[in-house]
Amino acid sequence: MMNRFGKHKGFSRMFQENHLTLGLFFPLESYEGSIPKMNMEKQIKLAKRAEELNFAALFVRDVPLHDPNFGDVGQIYDPWVYLGYIAAHTENIALGTASIILTLRHPLHVAKAAASIDKISGERLVLGVATGDRPIEFPAFSIDFEERGTLFQEAISVMKKTWAENFPTIQSPRVDLSSGDLLPKPRLSDIPVLVTGHSSQSLEWIAENSDGWLYYPRNLRFQAELIKNWRSLTGQFKPFSQSLYVDLTEDPNHAPVPIHLGFRIGRNPLIEFIESLKMAGVNHVIINLKYGRRPVEEVIEELGEEVLPHFPALTGKQHDAS
Repeated sequence: MMNRFGKHKGFSRMFQENHLTLGLFFPLESYEGSIPKMNMEKQIKLAKRAEELNFAALFVRDVPLHDPNFGDVGQIYDPWVYLGYIAAHTENIALGTASIILTLRHPLHVAKAAASIDKISGERLVLGVATGDRPIEFPAFSIDFEERGTLFQEAISVMKKTWAENFPTIQSPRVDLSSGDLLPKPRLSDIPVLVTGHSSQSLEWIAENSDGWLYYPRNLRFQAELIKNWRSLTGQFKPFSQSLYVDLTEDPNHAPVPIHLGFRIGRNPLIEFIESLKMAGVNHVIINLKYGRRPVEEVIEELGEEVLPHFPALTGKQHDAS
């Protein structure tokens, strides 16, 4: 069944029922400790190469503050500023967030930033959102940790309404809007929103109020059961995505060795594993290269040449045939 975002450029490049595509997390590099180098010239060069190789998406994270206890700040730069820069240097690849922390940002600001990126990029934004979970962030922003579930629901409701309606009336904990309007409006009057994890919500609420689900790497049997439950609650096709840390070895047949949220693995077992995820119902896998031991250029090239052909980004022709 065609999803209502079938005409959204980013969503339709990434998602189709019974299909799996691959994306990459920024920073496109491996690094020890919390802080990557983020050489901008190199990042842009690799982003363009990822698009040429036919990766479906590039993802940024939202890490508001450096928490030394957490161990990773992601791509360092503000996600909206960075996405604007990436959008200007790419043409077709989907641009994803995994994930914008809705509890720590005003929903009208998020709605405007998301609509702006979607418009600037030509409908390429796939908006992953989350409640946040780092203890240092909530007091820093003067937000009550216990209210995160309620604030999350509010933000999604506010964003969807401001994208869809002209001069909407909204009364909520953080919004009292009665005479102004939010611009720009997305061309489709909506943007695909993926909920991350459970975000303090029931699975029923996520199935009804999101446009897809973004989850963490889990045991294959667990993931398959989770997806089965998810599919039983969604009336139309709503995609399931997950992240995966990959340390790609030079030996193409290297058996998988567990690392944090992923594997040190050769490309052939990696293809088999991703094929198993596809069979379980996963629609997109975002690969994180943080723990890689080889030069990132080599790894992206090998993934693009040897792994991606099994899981290609979607084109209009593929959609028309489906």
